[in-house]
Amino acid sequence: MKQLIECVPNYSEGRDAGKIEQIVDCFRGKAGVRLLDYQTDPNHNRLVVTVIGEPAPLKETVLASFGKAVELIDLTKHEGQHPRMGAVDVVPFIPCRGTTVEDADRLAKEVGEAVGSRYQIPVFLYEDSATAPHRQNLASIRKGQFEGMPEKLKDTAMWTPDYGPAGRVHPTAGVVAVGARMPLVAFNINLSTPNLEIADKIAKRVRNLSGGYRFIKAIGVDLSDRKMAQVSMNLVNYQKTAVYRAFEAVKMEARRYGVSVVESEVVGLLPMEALIDCAEYYLQISDDFDPAKQIMENRLLEEE
Repeated sequence: MKQLIECVPNYSEGRDAGKIEQIVDCFRGKAGVRLLDYQTDPNHNRLVVTVIGEPAPLKETVLASFGKAVELIDLTKHEGQHPRMGAVDVVPFIPCRGTTVEDADRLAKEVGEAVGSRYQIPVFLYEDSATAPHRQNLASIRKGQFEGMPEKLKDTAMWTPDYGPAGRVHPTAGVVAVGARMPLVAFNINLSTPNLEIADKIAKRVRNLSGGYRFIKAIGVDLSDRKMAQVSMNLVNYQKTAVYRAFEAVKMEARRYGVSVVESEVVGLLPMEALIDCAEYYLQISDDFDPAKQIMENRLLEEE
């Protein structure tokens, strides 16, 4: 059985179709690697790619995409709603078939070391690869964003990178976080108001950092072209903070401002278990429901 690891690199470009396609092309038609999905958002000004592959070819395609992103993206000219610190902002590696978090961690460190030496980009290891507790949370590393990173890196005791040059950022590509983690769900909720302040207040109430749910990270985003505000969330452990729980929490907080939910959206891929959990909740399915036996696709997979 082939070992497979998922990678979901995020690039700071969501508007220029030509640049987006050049970056995504790094993953197309490569042996041992399969491009599963890519999504862009002009408001976030961000590209999220989802690929799966064997460790060695996956490493090479990710590194090639770094080279292309450094060539095409200039963060001194970048504007967008989503916080960012690098042309390639974050690169998580997620264990899949026949692999463990340790395997994903090993690959993350190999990629991080290569990025630091090949492209002279400071690399911080995060999540399960973090080398210090204060580096585990991506938000802590990203705080200050690209513009504030030069000052931040002067604190060598706290922010000397794990790989790459110390004390300075790449002038146009910034810095990057690379690490192993378990699957997360990128889940956004769009509100019936263009008022960003309301989205910010709701995000503050539901996110862990402000005393909300332990496994929710959230920010408010201005969808100016759609005349809506958005609560943009990462559910870093969907088994402990379910998608339906995040959805209901945002709906509840929105009501205090006389605001309703227009729609929700998933960015990238998510585990089927997360959707089954939602179906069980909203349909009030009894405890004897067994997804392994009662979902047709699961039974068909048994025959393959």
